[in-house]
Amino acid sequence: MPASKKDRIYLQRPTHPGDFVFDEAVAEVFEDMITRSVPGYEAVHRLVQVVARKFVTEGSSVYDFGCSLGAASFAVCQAVPQARVDILAVDNSQAMIDRLQQRLEGMHSDARIKPVCADITEVDIQNASLAILNYTLQFIDPARRDSLIRKIHSGLRQDAALLLSEKVKYPDPDEDALMQSLHESFKQGQHYSALEITRKREALENVLIRDTHEQHRARLHRAGFSRVHVLVQYLNFITYIAIK
Repeated sequence: MPASKKDRIYLQRPTHPGDFVFDEAVAEVFEDMITRSVPGYEAVHRLVQVVARKFVTEGSSVYDFGCSLGAASFAVCQAVPQARVDILAVDNSQAMIDRLQQRLEGMHSDARIKPVCADITEVDIQNASLAILNYTLQFIDPARRDSLIRKIHSGLRQDAALLLSEKVKYPDPDEDALMQSLHESFKQGQHYSALEITRKREALENVLIRDTHEQHRARLHRAGFSRVHVLVQYLNFITYIAIK
């Protein structure tokens, strides 16, 4: 698969581009977009390897929900190169799944990765030693989030783990505004213009709905997870591990 192109979507789209969607245009530049937009993105995928080495077990399944181009799935493969596991890379964007499939075919890559184009809330989850939900729950209808986390918990083996990464909201408006401002400063440092930042923020406004740290912890405990820990935080982006 060709390398990701540079993200110029919000320089090229109209003044009011509409809601953000994971279409072919986004899939084409996704690697560049997310690396330049999410603080600590590459570090989180190194963390996926750390967690996979600890939790992935022989003969189990791994679920990468909202897999996009499969970065977390590839990280699992690198972490456990000899393990006999099925890695289900699930995304509801056909454009993302098509590109992931091209990558797997073009690189003669790990046959353990199985791309699936589906609504993650409708996927059957069984025999999982690890589930990964990176920057995905925030795009799910808030009314469906509790049931999804319960379903993931139910499909995990005992002592298995969920790795959850999200952009969070702060209850205090001043603190939230500061974190949002610092995030925009981060993106400026990644050579996004003020115009691009503003247009993308407007496009995401009704699509990316953030929860607070407290909401995430409470939801995970309600679902039945016995332990919930913050593994890493960078500005308003947090990665949790929840253990069954």
